[in-house]
Amino acid sequence: MRKTLIASGAVAMLALGLAGCASSDDAADAAGATEWPESITLSLVPSVEGEDLAEALGPLTDYLSEGLGIEVEGVVATNYAATVEALGADQAQVVITDAGSLYNAIEQYDAKLIARDVRFGATSYAAVAYTNNPDKYCDDEPVMATYDASGIELSYCNGLEEAGASATGQGPKGVEAFEKLAGAKVALQAATSPAGYQYPVVAMRDAGIDTDADIEQIPVEGNNNAVLAVANGDAEVGFGYWDARTTVTSEVPDIAEKAVAFAYTEMIPNGGVAVANSLPADLVEELATLLDEYADSSEEAATVMFDLVGLSDWTTDTAEDEITRYGEILAQFQG
Repeated sequence: MRKTLIASGAVAMLALGLAGCASSDDAADAAGATEWPESITLSLVPSVEGEDLAEALGPLTDYLSEGLGIEVEGVVATNYAATVEALGADQAQVVITDAGSLYNAIEQYDAKLIARDVRFGATSYAAVAYTNNPDKYCDDEPVMATYDASGIELSYCNGLEEAGASATGQGPKGVEAFEKLAGAKVALQAATSPAGYQYPVVAMRDAGIDTDADIEQIPVEGNNNAVLAVANGDAEVGFGYWDARTTVTSEVPDIAEKAVAFAYTEMIPNGGVAVANSLPADLVEELATLLDEYADSSEEAATVMFDLVGLSDWTTDTAEDEITRYGEILAQFQG
């Protein structure tokens, strides 16, 4: 009996020893999984060029380096697609990029969306349908509302905005009017433009309009020219971002009379920040917090942010469903 007990005790001790080894191995694996790298690389497409670039990028990377306690290096991508390629090749672990590239990074490389771009207080915007024929497309009298970003009063109908109030630009609204587009000349931008082509075309198709056969497409370059085509009578309807009419007020002071906004498409997402899935979760969490707080960290930070990437803020409210929807729309225009 004693021999049996000793043997049993030996087995028990061996089992405990193996369990101890397993626990140690698990702990080591867990520790390795959360170990921070000595440095990370951030890739972006800046708004500035040439010799101003290092000066513009430095304050952001310095701020992130100090906050994280590791080196953050900034590199410039030639275009938004290049940021995704850099992430996939592990040449960058953080990318600041547009909505389409965020979608591709998530789908192709399982990247994590951690922040969204904020412009003028919003993370998304609508494409706007403008017309010089409000009698046809408006079910009510146009009203004037203020576009706060520029302080200009502009015209809206179909309940898009409240008279005398600040315009909100929230869509979709008024898209039922697209059913009246058959036979119209419509100013459309390049097929790669979300506000000037993609979202408007999807909205028109949803309203039963064959955009190849039912309308005459008037090709234009840029949002300003889409508005000018309507103001000058070259097209009955044109599409641009909210609110592109502010870009032509010096040329057309009475643009509110010559181009009335009558519909908003569904919202188009701004870009944002995505990270490689190889980064430790606690590092990603801290990085997201730092980005969320950057614009308010100093007066210089707010200026740098606007000059570097044309933004007023980042937010950790990522609304990833908007990015997913953008990907669905993008797929309709890819071969």
